[in-house]
Amino acid sequence: MEGGVRLRAGASKWDVREKVWDYLEASGLADFPRPVHRRIPNFKGSYQACCSIKELDVFNRAREIKVDPDKPLEGVRLAALQARKTLLVPTPRLRTGLFNKIVPPSGATKEILRICATSQGIKEYSVPVGLDGKARVDLVVVGSVAVSEKGWRIGKGEGYADMEYAMMVSMGAVQEDTPVVTIVHDCQVVDIAEELLDDHDLTVDYILTPTRTIETNCKRPKPQGIIWHKARALSYEMLGKIPILKSLRHREKQTGKDVTLLDEHSDLANANTPAALNEKATAENTRAQAAMGAAQIGQHYVESDSLSPRLEGSGMITTVYVGNIPPSVRVSELKCALREFHATPLRLNWQGAQHRAFLDYKDKATAESAVSSLKGLSLGGNTLRVELAKNQRNKGQV
Repeated sequence: MEGGVRLRAGASKWDVREKVWDYLEASGLADFPRPVHRRIPNFKGSYQACCSIKELDVFNRAREIKVDPDKPLEGVRLAALQARKTLLVPTPRLRTGLFNKIVPPSGATKEILRICATSQGIKEYSVPVGLDGKARVDLVVVGSVAVSEKGWRIGKGEGYADMEYAMMVSMGAVQEDTPVVTIVHDCQVVDIAEELLDDHDLTVDYILTPTRTIETNCKRPKPQGIIWHKARALSYEMLGKIPILKSLRHREKQTGKDVTLLDEHSDLANANTPAALNEKATAENTRAQAAMGAAQIGQHYVESDSLSPRLEGSGMITTVYVGNIPPSVRVSELKCALREFHATPLRLNWQGAQHRAFLDYKDKATAESAVSSLKGLSLGGNTLRVELAKNQRNKGQV
């Protein structure tokens, strides 16, 4: 027992979370927003705990700091802004990118800085930073549900903090020695069995509470990037919700890294049956024949799906515009990305000299789905512009 939270032997991660959440509520330590269950819990004394970060050398030396958007970390965000440090905050659930960079207005007062540190301020005073941003994070501050003095950390169970850190590793924003700090109430410091930790779990170097500063001297290695096949939270569904994650997966696949998802393993096991192999060979042969017959003139390249000629001239086909394509990118790279994100068109009109391409889909619903899937896609260092072609945006009631 530590800090009033009693844990039974053999407790699971979820047991630990429930015990901490229950104790914070029952003891009157929980603070807005409530209930604290299923959140990184805010607690009475969180601002006091946050202020102690100003006593850490790693904070004072840091120029660029990543702080999670959770309510109990508001005081750290304010301290970073007051110290004129670059403050990066992950976008909620990574829906629109990886980070927001908080940019207070020129001559901001103390009150404006206080607003900038809140969730509302993050929306009003920020600019997005994507995978191609040149972030170099000197200090990482994360929220926790529970943490041990050894540095083992348990979050709320969705895996976003672990994923954000792994993404920062992949984009070169953090190094092996980049320190990680967490802010918790004393009652959240508990004994956590090391066997509960997975390879992708983030550990912490400093724990700040309202009464203590704990240096963990944790020797367990931090994640060295996303372990795609082990991350239980990762699925095609999640990739569909987080465009920047799709883009990172595509980028790592191009470098030869194994990016097979956990939910793909069963599919791969079934893909080696004779019927599946024969189907794959037939599909490859069809694609090869289509490529041989495709017209390629100068910088224009058009490839059609020969299996759907009946849709030609039907009036149903909807075109998607893809722009901001770098000169170094080839049509094969775009085609690979389209297959990867399940957005293969009936026809692809490649106009490399104009840094654009047009994709034809069978109807407006399929085209809009492709736009959603490809949002945030990065090729050759550029985030592509993907939208319905201008003459298609008001079309579709047929």
